[in-house]
Amino acid sequence: MQYFTNPMNPRIEQATLEDLPQLTDLLTSLFEQEADFRPNRTKQMRGIQLILENPARGRIFVIREEGAIVGMINMLFTISTAEGGFVVLLEDVVVAPGKRGRGYGSSLLNYAVDYAKAKGFKRMTILTDVDEVDSHRFFKRHGFTGSHMIPMRLILGE
Repeated sequence: MQYFTNPMNPRIEQATLEDLPQLTDLLTSLFEQEADFRPNRTKQMRGIQLILENPARGRIFVIREEGAIVGMINMLFTISTAEGGFVVLLEDVVVAPGKRGRGYGSSLLNYAVDYAKAKGFKRMTILTDVDEVDSHRFFKRHGFTGSHMIPMRLILGE
């Protein structure tokens, strides 16, 4: 699948440890608008690092525009007993505030879906804020459907 007409700029690629500061900046912009989370650079950087250091945990793909990361998608891998195989949890999908509306989010999501299909994953799940109507519309446009399941949390530690 072609994601951009100009393959040199922008481009999608796998994130590296060197990308930690830029990825953390993106997560900060995301968590500033979410009801359940508060930005904490130390925690966000550690979470990203845990994924990047062990590819069996997941993948982080980024869009680079002129060398700068302008968007990211974070895929975590787990097993579903219901599906009888590996599934993906989309933990973070974020495009830099000044770069939204250019198709970067769609390109990242399409890339992640193609990657998951190629690797034989059975399902992809994303949690969105209840009041984020634009986000719901975005994911529905890409084939995601609602679920009768509701998320519940137990915070185990800081």
